[in-house]
Amino acid sequence: MGLPSRRPASLAAWLSANAFPTAPGVPRVIGILNLTPDSFSDGGRLAAVEDALRAAGRMLAQGADGLDLGGQSTRPGASDVGPEEEARRVLPALAAIRAAHPEAILSVDTFRAPVAAAALEAGADWINDVGGGRRDPAILKVVAAADCPYVLMHSRGDSTSMDQLAVYGDVVQEVRQELLESSGRAMAAGIRRERLIWDPGLGFAKTTEQNLELLRRLSELAGDGFPVLVGPSRKRFIGAVLEEPRPRARLWGTAAVCGQAIAAGAAILRVHDVGPIVQVVRMAAVLRG
Repeated sequence: MGLPSRRPASLAAWLSANAFPTAPGVPRVIGILNLTPDSFSDGGRLAAVEDALRAAGRMLAQGADGLDLGGQSTRPGASDVGPEEEARRVLPALAAIRAAHPEAILSVDTFRAPVAAAALEAGADWINDVGGGRRDPAILKVVAAADCPYVLMHSRGDSTSMDQLAVYGDVVQEVRQELLESSGRAMAAGIRRERLIWDPGLGFAKTTEQNLELLRRLSELAGDGFPVLVGPSRKRFIGAVLEEPRPRARLWGTAAVCGQAIAAGAAILRVHDVGPIVQVVRMAAVLRG
């Protein structure tokens, strides 16, 4: 057996606990650890376990409430590396971080059942699935057996086809309906409703304007009773609005999106730049009083 995870007995309790003394219920901040050579903004920066371990320690010191590790790039046009290579990238870093930071909440970003099973065995707390159970339905049974939190993201197609599938009448209502359908399949597979977290999937089969509309009306998704995770960090739509082609230069655009997400009731923010976004959350907490 792997090292024990620190899986929250109650997702609701973890989300509602005071993030800061000034305000209960403000969003939690999850730091992104991309263990890939080809991620859109930081590919190849964490190629060695030692690099990932240092980055994890830095994010936790900056105030991250948890970390999300991924070994398969899901950006538009990314190559599918297969489960063996994905696991080879993720599992050593996961084991090292779990050993060094036994109290940290660790999520693994994967849509593959075998990788999810191996990650949970190695001490992961959560599974963050960009496919929402659609790309590998067997992942739902893995999550149900582990009784762990499950981030169910809205997407269409895969890295090669998503841009062609960004066709909606009302993007907010169609994303909501598809998330409800995915949640129904997850619960039918045995995942408890209280373990589900919704992610509207910014940048996945959405145009810039569709992403902005989702953010303007995010409270409509938050109203269904599922905690909402928002992952805007450095994304292409921010670059399009700001005319900024460099992903790593999109921090302030990301911070503005996070401010909107906080106001709309988001429960979790998934970001690369933990320190500045923790400051955004702290300031928002004080302003909420």
